Amino acid sequence: MKKFILLTLLSSLLLAVTQIQAQEKWDLRRCVEYAVANNLNIKQADVQAKISQLTLNQSKLQRWPSANFQNSNGFQFGRSIDPATNGFTNQQITFSQFGLSSSVTLFNFNSQKNTILGNELEAKAQEATVERWKNDISLNVAGAYLQALLSREQVNITSVQINQTKEQLLNTRKLVDAGSLPELNAAELEAQLARDSSTYIAAVTAYQTNLLNLKIWMNLDPAIAIELDTPPVDKIPVETFAELQPEPVYQLALANMPLQRVNKLRLQSLEKFQKAARGNMYPSIGAFANVNSAYSSALKNLPKGANIPVTIPIGFTSLGSAQNPDVFTQTFIPSGSQKADFVRQLDFNFRQSVGISLTVPIFNGGQARTAWQRSKLNYQSQQLQVNNDNQTLKQNIYQAYNDATAAFQRYQASIKSVQTAEYSYELSRKRYDAGLLRSIDLITNQNNLFRARLEKISNQFDYVFRMKVLEFYKGLGLRL
Repeated sequence: MKKFILLTLLSSLLLAVTQIQAQEKWDLRRCVEYAVANNLNIKQADVQAKISQLTLNQSKLQRWPSANFQNSNGFQFGRSIDPATNGFTNQQITFSQFGLSSSVTLFNFNSQKNTILGNELEAKAQEATVERWKNDISLNVAGAYLQALLSREQVNITSVQINQTKEQLLNTRKLVDAGSLPELNAAELEAQLARDSSTYIAAVTAYQTNLLNLKIWMNLDPAIAIELDTPPVDKIPVETFAELQPEPVYQLALANMPLQRVNKLRLQSLEKFQKAARGNMYPSIGAFANVNSAYSSALKNLPKGANIPVTIPIGFTSLGSAQNPDVFTQTFIPSGSQKADFVRQLDFNFRQSVGISLTVPIFNGGQARTAWQRSKLNYQSQQLQVNNDNQTLKQNIYQAYNDATAAFQRYQASIKSVQTAEYSYELSRKRYDAGLLRSIDLITNQNNLFRARLEKISNQFDYVFRMKVLEFYKGLGLRL
């Protein structure tokens, strides 16, 4: 019964792996493209880039004159000023006022210009931030992809191990039934088959876990079944150590890595904002223009026709009196009048003004100076961030080079270990088939070979990944 359950379980697992193989294959390029297209951090960074572009466009539009239209309509009563005649009145009147105003900054010590340049550099920095997220996600997806490939190879190795043990058990069972070997030999191989099956189950579980981790990095629905395209690990192109020396790679990374470009652009942007904040502390010159008109229900009539001269007494001398003034002045009055309707009043009250304005900041609660000092500190903080990120980048590259060197040495050692284990296993199997070796000794040699193969494939994938990290820093992208 135990053997039946074990064989059924193995058959189910093998069927599951076969079904996985029937799924559509995903290579690294497709995984990276899907992750980049669906990652939420990249989408958020893209939104921020669009916001920065809007800020840049808005700052450019501020160079043009502003234009605003105003209109107010109302009803007033009690003693008030007639908005049309500008005189006091006690009447209840309705009124309408219209105005069109425009203003433009002529000179402000390049504050506006530096603001535009700063926003332009900030927009470029946000675009580089999107590329930074794409690179980071691509590297993480590549790492998860290689880890899944490694666990897939481990599944294949454990599957071969099971087949070998089953073959040995079958041959041993025949010899035991024939009386050539004791039952102990078959029992030991059955125990080994159970251990191999447990290892196989663990390998399949690890593969499924790593595949799930890859889907998480890709932001792919875990319920979607995929199969990874498994390129031969020894066929993956890898540059030589001579081409990936840490110092040249670091110099290339300073120019190629998106984070370094982000820091450089942001530093330049803060420098422009610092100059813009300084310009706000000095006087600015602007121009303005206004057009206005008004209507009042209190105004009933408007002058019409040609003006005629009229003599008006305004005083008297010693020769005259209040009843007989002898000092006169001459004025002109219109010869007629017309009804003051809405349109005529707007035309009659139409007025314009143009001028130059000067704004001198004297005291405004220290806002301008504080903004300038804050901009200087922001620049210094960004400079420190640049130095810190560059130092971290250099440390990471040197550490990656050391890790790659150590991984290569482990891989070379594991190759020799596999060769030795294979030779030892072949000798022990021949001796076992000849009845000169106990089954436990054969199992020991078989396990040594199994561990050596697992260690080799693990070291090989680790070496390839470490080299890919160096290639990534060099700016070569991800190639499998």
